[in-house]
Amino acid sequence: MIDFFLQHLPVFWLVVMGVCIIIESMTMMLTTIWFGCGALVMVFVSMTPLPFKWQLLLFVVISLALLIFTRPIFYKKLKLKKQATNADSLIGKKVVVSQPISALEKGAIKINGIEWTASCANLADSSQVIAAGTQVTVTDIQGATAIVSL
Repeated sequence: MIDFFLQHLPVFWLVVMGVCIIIESMTMMLTTIWFGCGALVMVFVSMTPLPFKWQLLLFVVISLALLIFTRPIFYKKLKLKKQATNADSLIGKKVVVSQPISALEKGAIKINGIEWTASCANLADSSQVIAAGTQVTVTDIQGATAIVSL
């Protein structure tokens, strides 16, 4: 098998490129795509009489250069950021209390027509209550409970 690839280096570099593209499509982190680009360059370089060890070194140099110098540019252009989940998108929303919330008992809020269990972390004592109809802000989601503040 190794002899086959050493005798058919363009095929070897095409396989490396394919593997890198497959890994990149699964991770979407803009890392292995540059090694795939380096492998594409090596397909053409492998048609020269350059020994394999020098091709391998050239592949690593080209791929690392692409990774170091072009990844940050593409990362900014594509704005790859963590995608907010449905629960994460609720944080910061102003909502109305539908059932009173006290320091000792959870209440409820309505968000987009859906009722959520809610508690308030910043109530000073057990006698304080956030009455129904009061507008509050969602500050966190812990499990199925929305944490709110006045």
